[in-house]
Amino acid sequence: MPMTDTNLPPYIRALLRAGAYDHPVDQVRLVQTHISFVLLAGDYVYKFKKPVDFGFLDFSTLEKRRHCCEQEVRLNRRLCPDIYLGVVELRGRDEEVHFDGDGEIVEYGVKMVRMPEERMMVRLIEADELGRSHIDAIVDVLVPFYADAARSSEIDAFGTARAVAVNVLENFEQTASFISDTGPLTKAQFDLISAYARGVLAREELFEARIRAGRIRDCHGDLYSANICLADRVHIYDCIEFNDRFRYCDVASDVAFLAMDLDYHDLAGLGDYFIRRFAGQAEDEGLGGMLDFYKCYRAYVRGKIGLFTAADPAVEEQVRQANLEAAARYFRLAESYARRA
Repeated sequence: MPMTDTNLPPYIRALLRAGAYDHPVDQVRLVQTHISFVLLAGDYVYKFKKPVDFGFLDFSTLEKRRHCCEQEVRLNRRLCPDIYLGVVELRGRDEEVHFDGDGEIVEYGVKMVRMPEERMMVRLIEADELGRSHIDAIVDVLVPFYADAARSSEIDAFGTARAVAVNVLENFEQTASFISDTGPLTKAQFDLISAYARGVLAREELFEARIRAGRIRDCHGDLYSANICLADRVHIYDCIEFNDRFRYCDVASDVAFLAMDLDYHDLAGLGDYFIRRFAGQAEDEGLGGMLDFYKCYRAYVRGKIGLFTAADPAVEEQVRQANLEAAARYFRLAESYARRA
């Protein structure tokens, strides 16, 4: 995105200059999500949170963004201890900013080691190079992660049907205004998916069984290919830090996200292999019974995020169109799970 784009905050325009950094930088690349500005600069990545408030996520004040940056570093070090370097302070004014030092704090951000882009899971998928050995490596990381992840009566409470319903049903409230005869989300899809979700949520015994089995944990919350790097070791990064209720969940919800993502990329065979391998190693016999419900939920969330990103005025037209197309595909996938069930 060009530096002259007036939709960008002044500090982001400043950080698009290679000379803004105290380490070698040939070129700075900006990547935007619906909640973040991500700057790839030399051997490092700098991530700043947009001042947005979606209800389930509130970055509206500088103090809230600082707190979430600290949480992001702490939580992601569980799976990526060498990648998350810490919280940085951006000081100065307008486009005259610098990291740390003196001056008024303009923004807080997270500094990370830049991982090899050619080893990102999405790149391997695009190159048709993802195989079972990669899935095995991911499972080998995830099984002990969930076994060691925090569990308590407080966390268990997020596994009840009532608590899960808060996460699931709010998606329908937040997307109702986006319904259109031509998509990406049609009224027929909305009605079918919401009816299916409510039907499963009414079966409280399914959720109670998962709690009794000890499967509600402090999970990752955003486990899909965009957040996995398959380098010399598996790096699973960018977990949910902004709202505990999206991270305190059934392990089935976490792994269903990655399985859904493989379906999205036309790799259903690998997705099935992933679930079989994970369920076997984790000795989780009840996982399969919750899989389609959580796959449907995760696909709908991704569709929602595509709508939100496309609605951001700071996003380029090409990015907006790509997000609308992706959203339509995610909603079709969510519909397929609802119909299959």
